[in-house]
Amino acid sequence: MTQPPLSRQLKDLEEELGKQLLIRGSKKVTLTEDGMLLRKRAEELVDLMEKTKAELTSSSENISGDIYIGCGETESISFLAQAAWELQQKHPLIHYHIYSGDAERVMEKLDKGLIDFGLLVGEAGIDKYDYFKLPQKDLWGVLMRKDSPLAEKDAVFAEDLWDKPLIVSHQTSINTEMFHWLKTDISRLNIVATYDLIYNAAQFVKKGFGYVIALDKLINTAGESGLCFKPLSPTLEAELCIVWKKYQVLSRASGAFLQQLKQEHAVC
Repeated sequence: MTQPPLSRQLKDLEEELGKQLLIRGSKKVTLTEDGMLLRKRAEELVDLMEKTKAELTSSSENISGDIYIGCGETESISFLAQAAWELQQKHPLIHYHIYSGDAERVMEKLDKGLIDFGLLVGEAGIDKYDYFKLPQKDLWGVLMRKDSPLAEKDAVFAEDLWDKPLIVSHQTSINTEMFHWLKTDISRLNIVATYDLIYNAAQFVKKGFGYVIALDKLINTAGESGLCFKPLSPTLEAELCIVWKKYQVLSRASGAFLQQLKQEHAVC
């Protein structure tokens, strides 16, 4: 498409929506905030269209297709990996796409139909989905340098953290169980940073930037890593749930994966 009709169509779109989508400069054009929102929604629509087209065109004889999974950082992702491996032995034409994010981002993608399943840490908001809980639970604790004062303790108490520089996940900031355990208001804590990925947060810990409140078994603390993990006391554990949308018509690939998940769950 040449420039004049493209500009005309964009102008017509702005008039239709009643919003300015572009900031037109002398040398470049940039998106407004409304323009960025429209682009994001358009990308989601295209992704959903491609996902739907792939599901409809998959063979009815041999199960194939794509399965989209969203999950938080947890060692229990191995449960999903085991189910995927078992299913792959029977249906090698199924492909898996893993998206990482906190519970809020996973549920947003699930609600929009962009993923088929979510692995959530905690129980917040699961009642609006079909789900089952995993028998295993994740253990909360503190990741720190081995030369930190708290590293000499067998476990960390709430009072130990009140005056420490803390690095917490964005999801932790809305975890009511965690702040009930901490026995204080979030505004009174010295939160020096927040994170999405524990690997990135661990690099700050290595530099002595602070203490990370995190789940166990996500960062290697053995040998010469320079880091150690101490559990909270009293013990605080996180429930793990596999969720999918209620009344959702699953593709053949997703349906087979769900049955495999349930089989794995039955033998746990």
